[in-house]
Amino acid sequence: MQDRLTDLMDAAAAGGAYADARFVRQRSEIVGTRNGQVDQLSREEDEGIGVRVRVGGAWGFAATRDTSKRGAETALARALAIARAQPSAGSTPLAPEPPARGEHRGGEGTDPFEVPLERKLERLLAADAALGSDPRLNLRQVQFGAYARDTIFASTEGALYDQRVIETGGGVAATTTSGDEVQTRSFPGSYRGDTRQAGYEHFDRMQLVEQAPRVAEEAIALLTADACPSTTTTLILDGEQLALQVHESVGHAVELDRVLGGEASYAGTSWVPPDAIGSLQYGSPLMNVTADATSPGGLGSYRWDDEGTEGRAVPIIRDGVLRGFLAGRESAASIGLERSTGCMRADGFARQPIVRMTNVNLEPGDAGMLEDLIAATDDGIYMETNNSWSIDQRRLHFQFGTEIAWEIKDGRRTRMLRNPTYAGVTPQFWAGLDAICSRPAWKLWGVVNCGKGEPGQSMHVSHGAAPARFRGVQVGIA
Repeated sequence: MQDRLTDLMDAAAAGGAYADARFVRQRSEIVGTRNGQVDQLSREEDEGIGVRVRVGGAWGFAATRDTSKRGAETALARALAIARAQPSAGSTPLAPEPPARGEHRGGEGTDPFEVPLERKLERLLAADAALGSDPRLNLRQVQFGAYARDTIFASTEGALYDQRVIETGGGVAATTTSGDEVQTRSFPGSYRGDTRQAGYEHFDRMQLVEQAPRVAEEAIALLTADACPSTTTTLILDGEQLALQVHESVGHAVELDRVLGGEASYAGTSWVPPDAIGSLQYGSPLMNVTADATSPGGLGSYRWDDEGTEGRAVPIIRDGVLRGFLAGRESAASIGLERSTGCMRADGFARQPIVRMTNVNLEPGDAGMLEDLIAATDDGIYMETNNSWSIDQRRLHFQFGTEIAWEIKDGRRTRMLRNPTYAGVTPQFWAGLDAICSRPAWKLWGVVNCGKGEPGQSMHVSHGAAPARFRGVQVGIA
């Protein structure tokens, strides 16, 4: 395949076009149980070649499942015809990058696809049973997921790489009912649990069986807990919820294609201006955000992106001030940036690479562990585990809900609260950040359902975060 793609790029270069080609093979396996029975069992595999060309500033793209020499050549011819049929475009060059060369393997450990199904089901059913049999426990769910992606990439600039990443994850959830009241608790997180770039050992270490009784107990307790009060207060968010906050109000807002209006018809725009680097006060001086494609275990980690740029750590926000964007080679050059951020990614061979998040991480602070932060808070509310999210198309006004919350009084957790929500406006919310827990409390949280693009593409990304405190937040406004 490497020789086939190299020959294909030689043919494109002979015609005077920039071109790149990706052979992609993707695999996934999902196993789930529901109330002690196997509920989901799927294994999918997909492969093909996608060819992208640029002629006179205009792009053409074509894809094929026919991975033969003839199939690849036909895709190149279609891509060239599409590019040449486009209206004439500007001649902004692509930001320069050295040709990607070599091999990379991500996700160390046992290949999860080689682990017997019986072993996975045994663990899932054990976690299901550990949730218990309380009559108010209406729904017990446990899930395992494995994902693998092999990419061979070549370009007319001399790039040629071979890259494989493997991801593994899972989680447990309990849903309880009483009359009209419905409550859910999840572990390690909501929306398919916690997924990392890792082998099967990650799933084995997740303590689903050990944590299941607590998950069920909290779901039951929430049925009779007091409702979250509507007030303006000090808010502490756990790492998982804060990771989603970063995703929605920072990650998407600094995608340069959105900033420049390229996603306006589908995913929206951004409140961040393209000329705001170095001047926009995004949040408090404690706010430091890095887009880091080298974070170990991250779903946004790789050696090279899907246009051949090497992944690296890029400062996005420093001391609360905007310092960079998520950008590809073309969008970076369009506003005068010297380099791409290395975050052009595609959902399989049949989609074009677009600007996507890598691991967009909120750097840790010095506030110790979660209990230290709570002890240092006189009055407020602590919220944990995402339950819902809503944010406008400019990534400005938002409302989030979590599965559970606790009131904080005199530095102690007191009563449990149900149906907690909070709302805000992005720069004002982040301006209220006044404490972040320390490195030992920091963790990468995986997101496996990030949607963007037209036609739509789904992407896996991660966000590093530790629990943090925000002042003057509206809560309980559902």
